[in-house]
Amino acid sequence: MLFKSFILGMYMRKITFAPGEYYHILNRGNNKQVIFLTDEDRARFLFLILFLQSPKVLTNISIYANHFIKHSVFNISKKIINEIIEHRYVELINFTLMPNHFHLTVYETKEEGISRYMQRILNAYTKYFNTKYEMVGHLFQGPFKAVHIEDNEQLLYLSSYIHLNPREINEWKNKEDRYPWSSYQDYIKQNRWSDLLRLEIITNQFNNQQEYKHFVKTSSAKQSEEESDLEY
Repeated sequence: MLFKSFILGMYMRKITFAPGEYYHILNRGNNKQVIFLTDEDRARFLFLILFLQSPKVLTNISIYANHFIKHSVFNISKKIINEIIEHRYVELINFTLMPNHFHLTVYETKEEGISRYMQRILNAYTKYFNTKYEMVGHLFQGPFKAVHIEDNEQLLYLSSYIHLNPREINEWKNKEDRYPWSSYQDYIKQNRWSDLLRLEIITNQFNNQQEYKHFVKTSSAKQSEEESDLEY
């Protein structure tokens, strides 16, 4: 069963990453604590998942995050973006940031790419969060969890599952297509991130954006009681 693989992936981490494969990556706050308290926090994490796809070291992230909050763009040079794309070890396919957890679909392009990518993201965000809120210790509940995507059916299902997650937030119920901290709007409107978000593996399977939106809207993802019980 397709959903069975999600259940196993949620609680098992004995997985070997391999280039050329897709993975569902997720993690939540330690003891289910909220990990995004403000838009600044969300913008910070969004920057990390987009711009840490390669070994390139970036500084002054707060400036980029604050610019995004005001103008909805990170104002980072095309030269830097091209360098990231040229040397990246993962490709980001879709994402959503929830109050106390996150979901990503990631394609590994180079050996150990996902492990390096997630280590950089989680370490950088934990350091930022603990400094900002004067906290110590673990922000996330252990190592990130991962599910290997076995086939195209699961890849499509995961896409709808991730993009429907915001319906669990009261103020975004039935408005998940407008949720600003998800890649859903990039799929059904304009891709804000160009090649930093490789959505074509999904969108090229649909005739147009409205067809994809209909697919998500009518998906069985996030519908079952069993699935809801697994939510963070």
